Amino acid sequence: MKLRGIELRRVSMPLVAPFRTSFGTQTERDILLLKAVTDDAEGWGECVALSDPLYSAEYVESQQDVLRRFLLPRLASPEGTAALGRSGAAAVAGLLHPYKGHRMAKAAVEMAILDAELRALGRSFGRELGAVADRVPSGVSVGIHDSIPALLSAVEGYLDEGYARVKLKIEPGWDVEPVAAVRERFGGDVLLQVDANTAYTLRDARHLARLDAFDLLLIEQPLEEEDVLGHAALARRLATPICLDESVVSAQTAAAAITLGACQIINIKPGRVGGYLEARRIHDLAAAHGVAVWCGGMVETGLGRAANIALAALPGFTLPGDVSASGRFYRTDITEPIVLDDGHVTVPTGPGLGVAPIPGLLEQVTTSVEWIAF
Repeated sequence: MKLRGIELRRVSMPLVAPFRTSFGTQTERDILLLKAVTDDAEGWGECVALSDPLYSAEYVESQQDVLRRFLLPRLASPEGTAALGRSGAAAVAGLLHPYKGHRMAKAAVEMAILDAELRALGRSFGRELGAVADRVPSGVSVGIHDSIPALLSAVEGYLDEGYARVKLKIEPGWDVEPVAAVRERFGGDVLLQVDANTAYTLRDARHLARLDAFDLLLIEQPLEEEDVLGHAALARRLATPICLDESVVSAQTAAAAITLGACQIINIKPGRVGGYLEARRIHDLAAAHGVAVWCGGMVETGLGRAANIALAALPGFTLPGDVSASGRFYRTDITEPIVLDDGHVTVPTGPGLGVAPIPGLLEQVTTSVEWIAF
């Protein structure tokens, strides 16, 4: 494979409604897209970093800067081009390893090059990663609302659409009462879980134990991302399974968390862990240790959503992921929309991602374009 260059494209995508979590409220997404151009095909990658360093230390401006100044020049170097020529996308992680962090940028590069590689070979993301299903159950993430009646109305709408699982964002002051209200209104048959996005400390263990009464699938990332030992201690005090998100940034950190008993479940987000190939390693590790995994989302466009759906079709993904339909967040996506069918979404089977941006729609939301030649 001969890589001719990579395009860095920023797009601005308004959300259908504000999405509030414990770390802030999003009303639109400023997204960095990458297009890898080779002699044989073009491939797309999506950087999932947010506008501000709130979910993680990475943010979209920092990712574009590190790509421009360090990561892409490394790939364009003689050593980089030789390695890409021999091994394609599989060489990306090793080439970029000397640069610390910036996993979301690294993941976007790997995704774009892998997409181009697979399009040229006529193979799908799902086949490459090891998918065993042609469709996967879809869960929905429900943000923090101004009132419980507003929350119940939103959850009712998503259940009416057919979503297979509901995840409620929580924070101190918005936890037990809204969860109790959802359980009372919709009953015990609804698959329900909560996500704290690091909003609590171990001092809140007794309070969080009140959530055990609601038969939740899991509580996601209750404590700070560095507090793996705290999660292990909390796991011994709760009946609700602990799921880690922000704490798991690689297969190595996943192995440590599993060994310490810090989680029974892992949320795998490819951007957070440095790419889809590392995400597959975490899946394989978790499966070997009997730890369930599911695929998280970062309010992606149809590009990232299609790749996530392919990942979620691997055999170890036994819980519904945040692989919702395009319409959950965007009135108009930049690809053909991902749609919900009887609580499931279909795994794309076309070459590469199986989807591509629609040129007219892409241009409408583009705010800047930069070409990095190799």
